[in-house]
Amino acid sequence: MRRATRRLLPLLVLLYLVNYLDRVNIAFAGPNGMNSELGLTSTLFGVAAGVFFAGYLLLEVPSNLALHRFGARRWIARILITWGVVATAMAFVPDPTTLIALRFLLGVAEAGFFPGVILYLTYWFPTAHRTRVTALFLTALPVSTALGAVLSTNIIEAADGFFGLSGWRVMFLLEGVPAVVLAFITWFFLTEGPAKASWLSESERKALNRRLRAEQEQKASSGPGSVRKALTSGRVLTLAGVYFGATYGLYALSFFLPTIVDGFQEQFRTQYSLVERGLINAVPFAVAAVAMLCWSRVRLSDTLRVALPAAFGGLAIPVTLYLSNPFLATAAVTVCACGVLCSIVGFWALPTSHLTGAAAAAGIGLINSLGNVSGFAAPYISGFLLDATGTNRPALWAVGLCMVSAALATVLLARSSRRRLPPAGSARPDNSPWPTQTPVSSR
Repeated sequence: MRRATRRLLPLLVLLYLVNYLDRVNIAFAGPNGMNSELGLTSTLFGVAAGVFFAGYLLLEVPSNLALHRFGARRWIARILITWGVVATAMAFVPDPTTLIALRFLLGVAEAGFFPGVILYLTYWFPTAHRTRVTALFLTALPVSTALGAVLSTNIIEAADGFFGLSGWRVMFLLEGVPAVVLAFITWFFLTEGPAKASWLSESERKALNRRLRAEQEQKASSGPGSVRKALTSGRVLTLAGVYFGATYGLYALSFFLPTIVDGFQEQFRTQYSLVERGLINAVPFAVAAVAMLCWSRVRLSDTLRVALPAAFGGLAIPVTLYLSNPFLATAAVTVCACGVLCSIVGFWALPTSHLTGAAAAAGIGLINSLGNVSGFAAPYISGFLLDATGTNRPALWAVGLCMVSAALATVLLARSSRRRLPPAGSARPDNSPWPTQTPVSSR
């Protein structure tokens, strides 16, 4: 496990870092020249940010099934090339219509990357190790947001006028190229599974394959056994709803935190430079990166691992509205960011312990696809409420409501599942998958 982690995780983390940065860097372009240059209102900016997820939603499940069929190495490399080309093209948008079209195509290009990696991790890591490995992979999310805030704002300020382009255009250009370069590295470096890992000894390959095969047989006997059953499973659809609530908070913060921080200047009668605003944007996600790694080591049931941080994060964000200075407000936003990311770390243990094979490809793709509808809903609703009311307060209340709802749904789903368990003494696997609680000792 240590050898596989050292070999695979650095590349996967780097890919996700670049992926998420290309997805949300529009948040830094918007208030720093793009909105005024293209004539975007807050609502139009929300549409441009969120339409990404329309293309993402349409192709998520087919893309994940293609990865299962053709192999992670080939399919992830293909995704990288297409999204890199589209992300780079955003540097040359002439008007809002083109911007919205390219954001839609970026979603089409990226579809399948994240659930594909989650599926890929099930090919390598048994359940007892997967939560911690997934946490390591997901550190790319807050790191990319924190690093992206500083990197993007510095590029916008320092590179304004390079190549005859505005700073925000240069940012899109420079941040889109790495995806194309990484496609070639992925093609030659990523290993499909333990059976093809020449860097493991024969005994290690056999032992790991044997353990993974035993888990797959156990999941196949208790979870959906086909693509159709996975796509129509009530549990899978409920998990998609939970993921929607958690990621609503993520995308609302990712796309509108720069705008919220910009509003601190009027709300608290202070002034920040562009770079200072970038550093303030980085703080919540830098703290959250540490918090999610620590949370992955806490010994709790998978249900509480999701519900507790989602509830705390959801309750923390509206508190921001009633604080009297920017430092306390940033602290409350930081608690929310920690809650969002810690709940997402725990979340992916639920479906991956219940699904296997093509059913896992379809189920994980569907959960990620439906859950990421929040990627459109959060920026659009936040932008609409900001335009309609002139304040961020309703948008932040919506974030809190969605996250608390996700926490409640997780608890209710676990309770419903426990009521359907077989009677004591009946035959079932010792380490039964979700919906039962994972024993603390196995963690």
